[in-house]
Amino acid sequence: MFRRRLTAKILILVPIVWILVTFFVGINERSPSQSQSEKDKMQKLVDENKNLIAEAARRHQEEKKRKLEDEDLRDDHDHPEEERLKAQKQQQEKAGPIQIQAPVERDPNAPGELGKPVHIDKNKLSPEERVKYDDGWKNNAFNQYASDMISIHRSLADIRDPACKAVKWYDPLPSTSVIIIFHNEAWSVLLRTIHSVIDRSDANLLKEIIVVDDFSDFAHLKQPLQEYIDNLQNVRLVRTKKREGLIRARLEGAAVASGEVLVFLDSHCECAEGWLEPLIDPIARNPNISTVPLIEIIDDNTFQLYSTPIESVQVGGFDWNLIFDWHPVPRYEMDRRKHKTDPIRSPTMAGGLFAINRKYFELLGSYDPGMDIWGGENLEISFKVWMCGGELVCTPCSHVGHIFRKRSPYKWPSNVNVVRKNTVRLAEVWLDEYKNYYYERIQNDLGDFGDVSERKKLRQQLQCKSFDWFLKNVYPEQFIPGESHYYGEIRSQAEPQCLDSNGDTLGKAIIGYVCHGQGGNQYWMMSKLGEIRRDEHCYDYSGGRAGLGQKDKIFTYTCHSQGGNQKWSVEDGLIKHESGYCIELGTDRVSIFMQECDRNNIRQLWKWKKRESKA
Repeated sequence: MFRRRLTAKILILVPIVWILVTFFVGINERSPSQSQSEKDKMQKLVDENKNLIAEAARRHQEEKKRKLEDEDLRDDHDHPEEERLKAQKQQQEKAGPIQIQAPVERDPNAPGELGKPVHIDKNKLSPEERVKYDDGWKNNAFNQYASDMISIHRSLADIRDPACKAVKWYDPLPSTSVIIIFHNEAWSVLLRTIHSVIDRSDANLLKEIIVVDDFSDFAHLKQPLQEYIDNLQNVRLVRTKKREGLIRARLEGAAVASGEVLVFLDSHCECAEGWLEPLIDPIARNPNISTVPLIEIIDDNTFQLYSTPIESVQVGGFDWNLIFDWHPVPRYEMDRRKHKTDPIRSPTMAGGLFAINRKYFELLGSYDPGMDIWGGENLEISFKVWMCGGELVCTPCSHVGHIFRKRSPYKWPSNVNVVRKNTVRLAEVWLDEYKNYYYERIQNDLGDFGDVSERKKLRQQLQCKSFDWFLKNVYPEQFIPGESHYYGEIRSQAEPQCLDSNGDTLGKAIIGYVCHGQGGNQYWMMSKLGEIRRDEHCYDYSGGRAGLGQKDKIFTYTCHSQGGNQKWSVEDGLIKHESGYCIELGTDRVSIFMQECDRNNIRQLWKWKKRESKA
């Protein structure tokens, strides 16, 4: 009622004010003695009243629309839910949804604009604001407080290489369905993801955005989100009936998608300028190609967007724990490409962000529905694409920012190792005899991984190549454990302690740690080059005689295959370095150091399993 009265008053007062303003303006135009400042004031008044008229008209239209909606809702009061939704949909189709666009002009100094950082000094926050700050970190594993200060339409600097702007993309490019999965995502982060797609995508290419809610329980993701998305054009909200996890939630999104190309994004991303065309261009040329963008880091604390020079792009690989990793582009791939903007072949994808032809995705059997939550699905789709007649490429002209969190804020079933289950399914279907290298890492504890007969049948129907072919033709630089002489844990004969990497970070010193028999940080192989390694991490000692007896002198560094500091041998239980010194376990059972070799010193004797045959 208050709004109706206010609108009526405005509609009455505005013409009167307008007449008075026009009268005074007319007088002042005839007055040659009027100062410029007075003219400016009068012009400002005119402008303000123009705005007042526009505001009144807008409010009048809103009131009119609200009355119509109220009448429709009263008519629907006795209808079943299905009839109400049907009537609402018909009304929306007639009127057309409102497309919320980014403002034409933005304040470049507003928080986070152009991808700049937002710095929060939590010690200067009031007690109430400090609670919000802490809750944001707790619920999201990123700084929600900073995110909420940033516009959901924030601008980003154009981080493309200048050469990318000169590329002529394939014409016509295919229509695209963007699928975004979320579970209990922060409001500002989710909407910024959605609007970055809308604001920076060609409307002729973007057919739809499908937002899949994987059974969230945050209040803001219920009716408020539904109402918000109802006002966005070509954006659809799908809700799962129970917690499905990333894999099956993506399958639900793909099932209702109609675009020629599917683009999967995480719900904490920001698409940069010109992101879509280079991502779908290779697919337009070859529908059996899957593409990944250049994934840029959005800082989890400040929300600063970092950019990667096109010359520093890396491609995906994996280790024999079947975990994705990054590595430099091989020389042979650099030589194959004619221009720095050309797509780069990548053995694997990280999995959070990629594009694929919808029909090809379906032909490949999409995701394995027997996999739970997430983990391993990225390698499965990577191996399938390569082994079943396709290619996987990184597109260096497509940039998408992604918040990389240091922990997961979500709760998972505590009684099931979902990643183990998924990776065993992956190994059983796609790795052939090479699966045994993974099983060595997990002590052959496969657990209950379900029935994979249908997935194996799919592989046969598609006439996919062997994993041996994949390693030789797609990933020849991958270290093959079958070429190693020793493998498994390196166990002291003096104590129940094993050599442990103390995490998976390069540059950390090797320590002694109680043997746990689970592989991981205690799994090592000796290569035919005499390296003690796990995947791309090798033992390295450069201390010489001066380093004898000093702990923290044996580190893991990137394997370089040049011998020297990374060359070792096993002689009657001793682990001997190229320098002639041997590894010893300290009496504290943690310190590991080099010492003069002594076969009578049990603290220098180790048990390490010798490989009898190759795969």
